[in-house]
Amino acid sequence: MQNSFNTLDLSIFLLYIVGIGAYGFYVYKSKQKAQMTTQDYFLAEGSLTWWAIGASMIASNISAEQFIGMSGNGFQVGVAVAAYEWLAAITLIIVAVFFMPIYLKQKIYTMPQFLEQRYNATLSLIMSIFWLFLYVLVNLTSILYLGALAISNLVGGGESFHLIMVALAVFAVIITLGGMKVVGYTDVIQVGVLIIGGLATTYLALTLVSERFGLGSSAIAGFNAMMNDAGDHFHMMFDKPTADTPQVEINKYLMLPGIAMYAAGQWIVNLNYWGCNQYITQRALGADLKTARTGILFAGMLKLLMPVIVMLPGIAAYVLHKNGGLQGEMAPGGNFNADNAYSAILTFLPNGLKGLSLAALTAAIVASLAGKANSISTIFTLDIYKRYLKPEADEKQLVWIGRLTVMAATALAIALTWKDLLGIGGEGGFTYIQKYTGFISPGIVAVFVLGMFWKRTTAQAAIAGMLSGFILSVFFNNYAVSVFGPETILYSAFPNGQGAYEIPFLICMGLSFAFTAALMIGMSLLGPAINPKALHLDRSLFRVSPSIMTLIVITLLMITALYVKFW
Repeated sequence: MQNSFNTLDLSIFLLYIVGIGAYGFYVYKSKQKAQMTTQDYFLAEGSLTWWAIGASMIASNISAEQFIGMSGNGFQVGVAVAAYEWLAAITLIIVAVFFMPIYLKQKIYTMPQFLEQRYNATLSLIMSIFWLFLYVLVNLTSILYLGALAISNLVGGGESFHLIMVALAVFAVIITLGGMKVVGYTDVIQVGVLIIGGLATTYLALTLVSERFGLGSSAIAGFNAMMNDAGDHFHMMFDKPTADTPQVEINKYLMLPGIAMYAAGQWIVNLNYWGCNQYITQRALGADLKTARTGILFAGMLKLLMPVIVMLPGIAAYVLHKNGGLQGEMAPGGNFNADNAYSAILTFLPNGLKGLSLAALTAAIVASLAGKANSISTIFTLDIYKRYLKPEADEKQLVWIGRLTVMAATALAIALTWKDLLGIGGEGGFTYIQKYTGFISPGIVAVFVLGMFWKRTTAQAAIAGMLSGFILSVFFNNYAVSVFGPETILYSAFPNGQGAYEIPFLICMGLSFAFTAALMIGMSLLGPAINPKALHLDRSLFRVSPSIMTLIVITLLMITALYVKFW
């Protein structure tokens, strides 16, 4: 149970660093043009293959907040937290079939461009500025903070936090400066390292459980022992609490409110992240429709695997702790911090695998940082600088502005994270991200979905929807219980163990979306019957090939089997 790294560990880690750097340089130099254009830099000149698109989406999605936060949730609530991953796979089917054809038909580079085409420049500018603030102040900073914290804990030196933070940022910047093509293709290696290292950690966790119960070193025996010893951690649905429900079970319901969340916020979270998010969609915007769809569905199939990597180690940590196996990891107050579940498992890794796990964690962090920085650069350069600051800028200038934006955004994130000025550590990184992105998700999803599929949606309704979605989210999360009480026809609030009642966060999102959509529909019905900015979509746009349909059916069958098993 020591974090010491030997020569083998360092060699494996350095091999990863050198390998990624060399491959990125090769991708950058191969087929290099005399003059790189904005399409080359921001959209990889349409050269990403389907497997590069899918791998890049997953590499950018999985980062320290998943390894730490989702493992911690696995420790607390078990397999139910996999709903985020498995419903993401269904969401990616929706994005591939319905959203991506529209984006490619409109020939956009960014999400603000879509908003301008469908609504107006005012909404586009508002959301450009908002997304920049969100990506820099919430996503980039939290990924950097959690990543540096996780690695410094793994190598056993809290004093190395700042050095590790700078090293991660510099490594990500170097990759990002090569453009989306370098980011996309290096992500293929990153996700490979991430999966191999993550599976190795999961295998070790299961064998540790097996050994704890005297069953030998068998991963299968360990998994069966976990299901027998912690049966409550292998159910997807939590029952609605009653007056006799203990607080620990109420806390689980507040986090994942049973079947109710499937009619509410779970879809809002996923549609916003996977369908309306520059950070994710940018990987497919430069491809043709078949390549984009195949890549997105490939990402969906990889999502089915992610709970094995980031959730099972957390459940294993719970079982080991419950049976006295992690007492050395106790916090000073005598309680086990769930966010330490993943790092607690890593302390048992043998030398060699420690280097691989460090490489996997670094790959996840660097890929997310690079992807986020590239999206920040794209939105600022194309939606603000070129449109409002210097419309006459040529392609060469825009590419360099994009690179300078990457460096500036990363430097700002380092400055804000250096002494944790934003309080990420106190609030918890995973919670910090969910809290601030969740407030705006209902408005964004309503604006995008109604804008795509209902011709009467007006720009005035969209602006009102963005504002009302945010205001309603704040109201339902913070004030609804004090105004209307804990039990209404719309919601049920439950004690949160801190002397107050709370509505489950995912229910708040669903309510906010419903009222926002109703407001937008009402305002739009008062507008013109024929909207000149409406999208004219042919049904043939949404037809899929037999190969795409095969991928969709396989994904849905796998998800159905998982829910039947763990319902």
